[in-house]
Amino acid sequence: MRDEYDFSDSIKNPYTKKLKKQITIRLEAEVVDYFKGLAEETGIPYQSLMNLYLQDCMKSQRKLSLEWLNI
Repeated sequence: MRDEYDFSDSIKNPYTKKLKKQITIRLEAEVVDYFKGLAEETGIPYQSLMNLYLQDCMKSQRKLSLEWLNI
């Protein structure tokens, strides 16, 4: 093993953009429980199911429709 390595001619990994990004997100317990239940039924980890659902929303350009009530 060398004492030093020269990385001056190295290039960025082109696959890093395809890697998943770890984030912190606050979800209601009922939401997490729902996906955990689906995970037990399907055998797919619940975080993967959440990611798949969000990917589906993104690909179909699904937008959330909210109406605020004026009380």
